[in-house]
Amino acid sequence: MPSVLEAMPLDRGTDILEQPGFDRAQELIGRLPLDRAADFVGAMSADRRADIFRRLSDPIRSRLSARLDEPIRASVQQLLAYPPTSAGRIMTTEFISMPADWTVERALQHIRAVGGTRETVYALYIVDPGTQQLRRAISLRQLILSDYDALVIEVGPPRKPITVSPLSDREEVARLISRYDLIAVPVVDDSRRVLGIVTVDDIIDAIVQESTEDVQKFGGMEALEEPYLHIRFGTMIKKRAGWLCALFLSEMLTASAMQSFQGELEKALVLTLFIPLIMSSGGNSGSQATSLVIRALALRELQVADWWRIAVRELPTGATLGTILGVIGLIRITAWQLLGFYDYGPHWKLIAATVGATLAGIVTFGSLTGSMLPFILKGLGLDPASASAPFVATLVDVTGLVIYFSVAYVFLSGTIL
Repeated sequence: MPSVLEAMPLDRGTDILEQPGFDRAQELIGRLPLDRAADFVGAMSADRRADIFRRLSDPIRSRLSARLDEPIRASVQQLLAYPPTSAGRIMTTEFISMPADWTVERALQHIRAVGGTRETVYALYIVDPGTQQLRRAISLRQLILSDYDALVIEVGPPRKPITVSPLSDREEVARLISRYDLIAVPVVDDSRRVLGIVTVDDIIDAIVQESTEDVQKFGGMEALEEPYLHIRFGTMIKKRAGWLCALFLSEMLTASAMQSFQGELEKALVLTLFIPLIMSSGGNSGSQATSLVIRALALRELQVADWWRIAVRELPTGATLGTILGVIGLIRITAWQLLGFYDYGPHWKLIAATVGATLAGIVTFGSLTGSMLPFILKGLGLDPASASAPFVATLVDVTGLVIYFSVAYVFLSGTIL
């Protein structure tokens, strides 16, 4: 493939390397002769170029950077200097701007002259001729429909442009694009000079990556930075082993909790039949609440200060859901006993009551815990997605056993305990 790419015309090869979803561009660039690789990288859009540089190994990146023209090298260094999840990292410096004193006719001539080298021609930015401060953002449609002799500053409604700083989180950029139905968002410095733009296709790519990372964290592992089939064996072990060991050590607390109730288990072995049922119910309710709250936090529907509102909401919700499961559990034990499927002993009614009450309690506790954990992590400055379903399930498992045997002691004391 590298030899085929090397023989291609520059524009054709660049189109292939910039294809959406093509994730082997950095691999091919790294295997090309340096001069040819520099030609392809120099012809790419600024954001794609920076993305490829970020994925290259250090020796290749340094050698390739030395072959680039100074303006291109400076552009790459500028974009890579911003944090990975910031607007500055995913913006492109190839946009169309024009002074406020230009006429519409002159602006259209400028677009025809430079449009082929820009990321998009549909979003246009009007700047002050002297200070270069951003004064207005207009669309190509508005420009085309305006009178040729009109000034570009007079095109479109006189609204203040929606902007972001280069350090803004890409999730905030996505929220603005979605809320205001924008094609692109200008990235400005402290003096409101345009540094670049984040286009809607770039933000979609970023959000897909963000969502993928969140899903992986929900599964109890570190986020993968490459496609699954491209991850090396050692990297895969490193990404998964840490969380798996942490969850395993946490689950050891479950064994410790069961050891504390060894005497009760020896007296009433029938209680062990319902341990998986009760533990899974609490973990499931906690995972549901965690997923809902993390999603709401990501969409900015909730803030950390709203934790008490969620607690007040999840407490009755968890109690209601727990009561529903408790009634189902009670009916199940009663049916099995009366239909002769299983004999729970002479005190089966108390056992059914124990299971029903425990389910109500553990589901309530799981819902409350699962909804509060993301707030705790966010308040500590950590990623709420780290409150993954396995972690919540482990936490609820341990406390669920304590709740189960405590309820059993209350209901069955003096009979089988």
